Amino acid sequence: MTLHSELNQQTAVHISAAGGPEVLVPQQVAIPTCGPDDVLIEVAVAGVNRHDVNQRRRGPDAVHSPIPGLEVSGVIVVTGANVTGLRPGERVCALVNGGGYAQFVAAHQGQVLPVPAGMTMADAAALPEALFTLWHNFFDVAGLVEGECVLIHGGTSGVGSIAIQVLTAMGFTVYATCGTDEKCEIAERLGAKSAFNYRKGPFEQAVLAQTGNRGVDVILDMAGVEYGHQNVAALAPRGRIVHLSPGHGAELSIPLRDLMRKEGVVTGSLLRPLSDDEKGRIGARLLTMVWPLLGTRVRPLIAARYALADAHLAHACLEAGDVAGKILLDVVAADC
Repeated sequence: MTLHSELNQQTAVHISAAGGPEVLVPQQVAIPTCGPDDVLIEVAVAGVNRHDVNQRRRGPDAVHSPIPGLEVSGVIVVTGANVTGLRPGERVCALVNGGGYAQFVAAHQGQVLPVPAGMTMADAAALPEALFTLWHNFFDVAGLVEGECVLIHGGTSGVGSIAIQVLTAMGFTVYATCGTDEKCEIAERLGAKSAFNYRKGPFEQAVLAQTGNRGVDVILDMAGVEYGHQNVAALAPRGRIVHLSPGHGAELSIPLRDLMRKEGVVTGSLLRPLSDDEKGRIGARLLTMVWPLLGTRVRPLIAARYALADAHLAHACLEAGDVAGKILLDVVAADC
């Protein structure tokens, strides 16, 4: 497909209603316009994220695009009037504010980064959401500093598998939790000092044993409210717990006296509502600090790839919970 196709139409996957994977329906829609600070990308591969699943379950709303998808790789075809440093024909990956499950998507220039040397388009599509998420949460929200150690819940998730590699390459000690022994082995191969199977017993005891009873400085929690007490027990003095998921809306319960004794902090963040300027600042830091590690010391873990029209199968796969790594949608038929 090219930009000058008949009637400027494209195929995109819509959330037709609140529900299961079956509500994801391919439709013919207009190619998006390119704003003055945007680039229009012809999409090669799109990443599938837990956020997409949650948006699908909630159904269409007046705020977000009915086309899910927060990250893509592809080729720039149009640049806006204010765009600098990016040109048509460049191979890029991008964080987008929805619309990624499509043949074309617009992205703000500050959230567009080059495909790293030595990486395929598929590799690149697995990067933006995970990298923007890990940088914002560990460094901007938690204030991670040299010499500290971290615990990542979901060590083989899309975010976890990249975060383990990046933080280890930067010199941090990383621990992880996973749901099977096989996933624990994968997390340790990715660089985690130790990974703990949370289904085999309390992970906080293993964390304390590994850290000389001190605990970890930062915990990244994608499990909602499930581990409130265990997280506090595993936390080091003045440690920080950062939540990425609200779960199903349940209220968080924590042992307040224990948290006070440790002078700990419990917080969380949502990446999507951040302003374009804030995301642009994160993108600039990634380009400087992380991009040199990609393709050599850090490479995304790809779990499965589906055709764009099979987005419903990709969601079902993610919800099954048995994957390690990233699920992708191939928007173009050719391998990339």
